[in-house]
Amino acid sequence: MGYTAGIFIFAPISIIYGVIMQNHPVIELKNLSVGYKDRRGDAAVISGIDASLHSGELTCLLGQNGAGKSTLLRTLCGFQPALTGEVMVFGRSISDYSEGDLSKIIGVVLTDRVQLNNVSVRQVVEMGRSPYTGFWGRLSAEDRTLVEEAMELVGITALQNKMMNSISDGERQKTMIAKALAQCTPVIILDEPSAYLDYPSKADLMRLLAELAHDKDKMIFQSTHDLDIALQTSDKIWLLDREKGLTIGTPASLSDNGEFNRYFDRNGLTFRPEGKRFEVVV
Repeated sequence: MGYTAGIFIFAPISIIYGVIMQNHPVIELKNLSVGYKDRRGDAAVISGIDASLHSGELTCLLGQNGAGKSTLLRTLCGFQPALTGEVMVFGRSISDYSEGDLSKIIGVVLTDRVQLNNVSVRQVVEMGRSPYTGFWGRLSAEDRTLVEEAMELVGITALQNKMMNSISDGERQKTMIAKALAQCTPVIILDEPSAYLDYPSKADLMRLLAELAHDKDKMIFQSTHDLDIALQTSDKIWLLDREKGLTIGTPASLSDNGEFNRYFDRNGLTFRPEGKRFEVVV
């Protein structure tokens, strides 16, 4: 499932957003606090985040369950507002974008299991073109080519005529990833994209995401529990914890300075810096 030479599915977004330069800050978080509002007021999950995400990089968000990973991703997508602070996208507050404009900038794959029963795999991937055609818009020849290339990249071409309710959870996940790729955005945000995939498919997906980031200067940010694969394929790691906060670094720097053991400190699990991998201690 490698990169296909000469493919043009990932052409840059409209010139109104400017030329995307490699390693250029695309999303900037300024004193960001994320969480929820309830009857008692703001319920912050994580606060005071100052960080940036860059084009040309695959960044993985790691942390234990309940650390706030999904909440942070939803805030970066514009699906829920920040409690305080700002999310800047290409130097402009995310709240200043219309929903239509934002859909041409950020492609999203969440873990929510969307009920799509009476539609085919191909029809779902074609929905990725709706920011350009409208929901019921007619697909051009170029749109159809982009859809076909997205399906080929994630290896679901043979499934394109199957109904969504007849395929496995792993195949559904690949279909939603292909939909995001067909959207042709400079930013892709994924929440546990390798959920439901077998190990070879997880590795293939991570290689694909790394290739897209590096070869097409995309900014790709994903949460994952696949720690070992993330360490081998990502350019940057964000370690998130409610008490320890956010720590950012390369896999090598976080391995060498003991941060992985600090964030994932628990009986029976240890991180081996020399091999850059986690081990279960029995």
